[in-house]
Amino acid sequence: MATLAFTKGHGTGNDFVIVSDPDGELDLADDQVAILCDRHFGIGADGLLRVVRSAAIDEGADAAGSGAEWFMDYRNADGSKAEMCGNGTRVFARYLTDTGLADISGGLRIGTRAGVKTLTRSDRGFEVDLGEYRIDPGDVLVRAKGLSVARPGVGIDLGNPHVVVALSSDSELDGLELTYQPVLDPAPARGANVEFVVPADPLVHDGVGAIGMRVFERGVGETLSCGTGVAAAALAVRHWAGSAAPDTWVVDTRGGTLGVRVAEGRVYLSGPASLVFSGEVALA
Repeated sequence: MATLAFTKGHGTGNDFVIVSDPDGELDLADDQVAILCDRHFGIGADGLLRVVRSAAIDEGADAAGSGAEWFMDYRNADGSKAEMCGNGTRVFARYLTDTGLADISGGLRIGTRAGVKTLTRSDRGFEVDLGEYRIDPGDVLVRAKGLSVARPGVGIDLGNPHVVVALSSDSELDGLELTYQPVLDPAPARGANVEFVVPADPLVHDGVGAIGMRVFERGVGETLSCGTGVAAAALAVRHWAGSAAPDTWVVDTRGGTLGVRVAEGRVYLSGPASLVFSGEVALA
């Protein structure tokens, strides 16, 4: 049976199996990815990051043309492909820089299915430019186990889809049972990550907004953190708060605290990234 070399990494508890495949020779089936990410029968992770040169993967053609040497082939824990992963980009950058595959000075550009993203160093670890965002005009009704009635949510598109729901208290947030998938009405065609948020009291301190969050990721389930979900949550609360809302936010997740800032119609996410261990695993 063939073996596969891997590294395990995480960003605020959002964890990944990292596989180096520079020349695009590895073809992992969905069920193989799911087994690798299984927490009982595999390595265990929220998703898999394949490190491949943009020129070596069909989906990386545009990234290669724009000068992004590396492409983040991100797969959810069930094996399905995903457009983007904010925490994943930071872990990806950490892997590239720690292994000497790339230099982040001056900015590191990586390809994703949601376009090229640029990463830089920050006081929190790494900051990724998630790019432009879109707030959907219509409400989505969200039903979740632990909520007595359905709640309205707002759609946020960051290259991948999100629905953000405001809750009234920390106890309501803690009472959610996110082993069950929230039900969205209308159901987005591609599904969506669902973020449940509670504003801090006060919401703004010294010009910085603060919220707490839990998240259910499509294709995964509840995760300790979700980078694009953190950005979507801050953008939604900023939208609800109106024109006086700040452009800088801190978001507390189950896995740690991340920073979000908005500038000139773009949103930036900052936070830590860690590589935990490396090894080899039998590939089913």
